[in-house]
Amino acid sequence: MYLSPEKKQEFFAKYGKNAQDTGSAEGQIAMFSFRIAHLTEHLKQNRKDANTQRSLITLVGKRRRLLDYLKRKDIERYRSIVKDLGLRR
Repeated sequence: MYLSPEKKQEFFAKYGKNAQDTGSAEGQIAMFSFRIAHLTEHLKQNRKDANTQRSLITLVGKRRRLLDYLKRKDIERYRSIVKDLGLRR
């Protein structure tokens, strides 16, 4: 499994307040970004996998909504997570 419970805890410990803070926007954005990268690599090898493509589009939308929420609520947190994950060029 590419996203083990230990890996999830690592994301939430690094980007959230602590490892048990699974509801933080930063932790969820980081986890979504990891999953998006994984699915993108999968789709490069399996172009016709429509279910994975649909899942990827859904995840990108979820991450976009969380980033928009964070931008509205606290611009500094938004800027720090975008910089840490390298989402904007």
